Amino acid sequence: MDIGDRIKSIRKSTNLTQIDFAKKLGLSRNAIASYEGGVRIPNEAMIKLICTTYKVDPFWLETGEGDMFTAIPETIIDSLVEEFDLDIRDRFIIETYLQASEMQRNAIKDFLLTLAEKSAKKK
Repeated sequence: MDIGDRIKSIRKSTNLTQIDFAKKLGLSRNAIASYEGGVRIPNEAMIKLICTTYKVDPFWLETGEGDMFTAIPETIIDSLVEEFDLDIRDRFIIETYLQASEMQRNAIKDFLLTLAEKSAKKK
């Protein structure tokens, strides 16, 4: 499944026509048809717009891995991504951490603290 197929999956799962899906994004039906058909590949700005508008996980949209829709409130993560100029992998790491169990979070914190201590010793 490529990104065009995933865009079509989003549209179908939201029960929208290409026209209605496109309208919410400020696009034409032809633009959506060209993405879905693989004629055009959406740029980073369009991927972000699709994800924000339809609450889609950006990592899923780009890779097909994980869940289609996000469970984390988008506004908070969007603010972090914008403020710190984070890329899609950074966003995925943040979302994964937030969805982790307490035990998993503690393991991640221990790992990061160990890295930070090693880095501090080198200075």
